[in-house]
Amino acid sequence: MDKIDQQLLNLLAEDARAPVATLARRLDLARTTVQARMERLERQGHIAGYTIRRGTAAKAPLRATVLISIEPRSGPTVLARLKSLPDVTRVHTTTGRFDLIAELEAQSSEALDDTLDRIGEAKGVKSSESLVHLSTKIDRS
Repeated sequence: MDKIDQQLLNLLAEDARAPVATLARRLDLARTTVQARMERLERQGHIAGYTIRRGTAAKAPLRATVLISIEPRSGPTVLARLKSLPDVTRVHTTTGRFDLIAELEAQSSEALDDTLDRIGEAKGVKSSESLVHLSTKIDRS
């Protein structure tokens, strides 16, 4: 991946719906060259798909991160429980004191509280610590 590929990825991150002709103009390249680069980046796994970023009006008003410690060999059970909770949007494994990091989005404080309770009572969860997001200062997604 060269500098032009990185610039192309940055432009697509800004607007994944930008026409190839517009991208080509901004990169000072031929449209067919940009199209070929995009196809190569897709084949190589640098581009997994084209999507939207939800604006603030479409996002759930409450977000939280939950740090979860689990009992040994209980990973599949805990992950199945987390997957069944609709307000859990992402789960990551991690190193350190906690085994999992879960990202939550909820429409109300009651819904957030309910999801946190369900995580805490899940079989295999040793402990959890929740961090409610207040405001977003940087978002490069």
